[in-house]
Amino acid sequence: MTNQNALKPVTPALHPHDHDHGHDHAPGHAHSPVATSCCGNPVCGSSPAIDPADIPKGALLFRIPTMDCAVEESEIRRALEPVAGVKGLRFRLGERTLAITTDDGVLPEALAAIRKAGFKPEPLNVEGAAAAAPAKIAGMSIGLARLVAALLLAIAAESISFMGFESKGFMAAEMVLALGAIGLAGLDTYKKGFAALVRGRLNINALMAVAVTGAFIIGQWPEAAMVMALYAIAELIEARAVDRARNAIQSLLALAPEQAEVKQADGSWRTVMASEVALDAIARIRPGERVPLDGVVTEGTSAIDQAPVTGESIPVDKTVGDQVFAGTINQTAGLEFRVTAVAANTTLARIIHAVEEAQGSRAPTQRFVDRFAAIYTPTVFVLALAVAVLTPLFMDWTWMQAIYKALVLLVIACPCALVISTPVTVVSALAAAARRGILIKGGTYLEEARKLKAVALDKTGTVTEGKPKLVDSVLVDTSGNEATVFAIAASIAGRSDHPVSKAIAEGLKGPQDEVGDFTALPGRGVQATHAGQAYVLGNHRLIEERGLCTPSLEAELKRHEEAGRTVTLLASAKAVLALFAVADTIKESSQAAVAELRALGVVPVMLTGDNAATAKTIAAHAGIDDVRGNLLPEEKLEAIKAMQQRYGAAAMTGDGINDAPALAQADIGFAMGGAGTDTAMEAADVVIMNDDLRRIPETIRLSRRAHSVLWQNITLALGIKAVFFVLAVFGSATMWMAVFADMGASLLVVANGLRLMRAQK
Repeated sequence: MTNQNALKPVTPALHPHDHDHGHDHAPGHAHSPVATSCCGNPVCGSSPAIDPADIPKGALLFRIPTMDCAVEESEIRRALEPVAGVKGLRFRLGERTLAITTDDGVLPEALAAIRKAGFKPEPLNVEGAAAAAPAKIAGMSIGLARLVAALLLAIAAESISFMGFESKGFMAAEMVLALGAIGLAGLDTYKKGFAALVRGRLNINALMAVAVTGAFIIGQWPEAAMVMALYAIAELIEARAVDRARNAIQSLLALAPEQAEVKQADGSWRTVMASEVALDAIARIRPGERVPLDGVVTEGTSAIDQAPVTGESIPVDKTVGDQVFAGTINQTAGLEFRVTAVAANTTLARIIHAVEEAQGSRAPTQRFVDRFAAIYTPTVFVLALAVAVLTPLFMDWTWMQAIYKALVLLVIACPCALVISTPVTVVSALAAAARRGILIKGGTYLEEARKLKAVALDKTGTVTEGKPKLVDSVLVDTSGNEATVFAIAASIAGRSDHPVSKAIAEGLKGPQDEVGDFTALPGRGVQATHAGQAYVLGNHRLIEERGLCTPSLEAELKRHEEAGRTVTLLASAKAVLALFAVADTIKESSQAAVAELRALGVVPVMLTGDNAATAKTIAAHAGIDDVRGNLLPEEKLEAIKAMQQRYGAAAMTGDGINDAPALAQADIGFAMGGAGTDTAMEAADVVIMNDDLRRIPETIRLSRRAHSVLWQNITLALGIKAVFFVLAVFGSATMWMAVFADMGASLLVVANGLRLMRAQK
C-alpha cells in the first residue's frame, strides 16, 4: 500500500463551506520533474511551485506519471465512480497530479481502483512538489529537444526515401533514422498504448502505437516516423491551446496583491503578507493600488474599479461603511478599511474556487461525447480490422494495400478531437462569464440556461435597489416656508436610525440643525423640539391619533399608499406641515433586463413577500405582467412548481434567505451576489456578482452560443473524420493525411471553443 507518512492533508481550502466535486484545475504549478502535454508529449514553458491554497482542505496529493490527457482523466473518473465516499477530485494534467478528498477509510479503496485502471498514484506532498520545480524545467527543455531531434530524423528518413536510393546501406540508414525518430517522439505513447492494450482499452495511445508499429513492419519506415513526430508536435500545439482555456480563470489569481499595509497596535503601519492578515485588522490602500482583501471602508472616500470581480465597467464610489473587494482597483484617493475576510476566503478567492469547481463538473453534452467515444473507438478498430482482412478477399486489394489502409483508418479514428471538443468550449464559456461577473457553478447549468422559458424575480434587492429612497416631498401647509419646513424634517429624521428616516434625511440633503427632547414613538415615529417648538415625524396612524387628518390629506395619503410608498408626515401641535413618500426604487437595469428576457422568448414573473399593491406598482414600472405578492417562502416554492408546469424550465432569482427554497426548486437558481446572503448564494446555481439583472439574459445568450459551438465542434470532429474515412477506404489517403486530419480537427475544435472567451457585452 501507500506510504502513510506521505499522506498528509494539505491546506487550506478556499472556502470552508465548499466541497471539491470533480475539480479540474488548469496546469500552472510545478509538481514533477517531467512535464508532458496531452497524451504524453513534451511541453515547453515553466510554472511556479504549487500553492498550498490551491489544494482543497483535507485533500491528499498524488502524482500519476502516465496521466496527462483528458482521455486518461476520464478513465480515472470512471474508475472512481463506483467508489462511495470519494468527495472530490482535483486534476492538474500538466503536472500529472491529482488531489483526492475522501471520507475516512475510503482512500485505500480509491487508490486500488485507480491502480486497477492501469495508473500508479504516487504520494506527493507540497514540499516535495515545490522542490521538483527546477528538475521540471530541465525536463521540459530535454523534452523539447527530443521533439526537435525526432522531427529532424524523420525528415532525414523521408529525404532518403524521396531520393529513391535502393542500396542496402541507404535502406538500413532510412530504417535506423525512422526508428530513432519514433523512439524519441513516441516513447511515452508506446508505454501508455501498451498498458491500454493490456487492459483491453482502445484509447488514442493504443491506436497510435498499433498504427505506427504496423506501418514500420510493412516497410513504411519514413512515413511511420513522420507520423509519430507530427503527432507529437501537433499534440504540443493542441495542449498549449487547451491550457489557455484551462488557465483562463487563473489570471484572476494575480489580481489580489500578496502584501497588505496593516495598522499596528501602536498606530504605526506595517507591510505584511496578505495571507497573514487577521479578521478585523485595519488596512489601507493608496490611489492606483489594488485592494488586497475584502473589507468595509472605515475612513476616506474614493472610486473603485470593480470590473475584475463584478464585471461593472464604471467605477463605483466608496465611502465609510461601503464594502470593498480584493482584486479591485482604488482610483482617486486613499482608503482605510476593516478586513472582513481572510485571504483564502475573499470574494475573489471564492470566485476562482467556484469556477474551478465548475470546470471539473461535466456538462450533459460532455457526458454524451464520453459515452459516444467509448463506443466509437472500438467500432473503428473493428472496421479497420475488417478492411485489413476482408478487402483482399472481396475487393482484389493486395494484403499490403489492405493493411496500409487499415492503419490509416486507425490514425483517423483517434478520438482526441471529439473528446476535447466539449471541455474546452465549456471552460471558455465559464471563464467568459466570470469575467463579466457571472459565476456559473457547472457546465450543466451553462447548458441548461438556454432551455429557460420563464424567470421568476424577487422584488426587493433584485428588481429594486433593496433600500428605501425618498421619492416625493410635498408641502402640505402652504402658509409655511418650504425650505424651513424641510430643514426641520431633515434635522429630526437625521437623529433616527430607522431606514425610512435615514432615507428622508439623505433625500432632503439640506443642513441639519440641533434638535432637543428627541423621543422615539414605537410603531408610530419620533418627536422632538426644534427652535423651542414641538414636532412629530411619523406615520398615518400617529397623525390620525392626533386628530390632524383632513379629507384632502387622506386622499393624498391614499394615492401614495396605492403606489406602494411608505408615507411619513411632519406635523406641529396644530397641523400637518409636510408629507414625505419613501419607496424601494426600481434598479436602472431592471427594465432593460425584462425587455431582453422578453426578446429571448422568456416570460418574466415577479414573486415577492411584499404587499400586492407595491408589487404591482414595481412590476408595472419594470414591464412585468405576471405578479404575485404576499408570498411566504413555501408559497414561493409552490409558485416555482406551478411555473414549471405552465411554462417548462423555470429559473428563480433572489437575494434573501426566504428565496433559498425557491432557488433550490428552480431548474436554475440565480442569486444576487453583491447584496445577497450566503444562504442564497449557496442555494443558487448562478451568482450575479454586481446585482445587475441584465446578466440573466446575458447568461441565456451565452448558453445558446455555447450550445451552438459545442455541436459545431462535434460536427467538425466527426465530419472531418468521415470524409477521410471515405478517402482512406476508396481513395488514396495516406498516413500523413490521416494525422493531419486528426490533429487538424483537434486544433479546429479547440480554436472554435476558445472563441467563447471573447465575452459579448
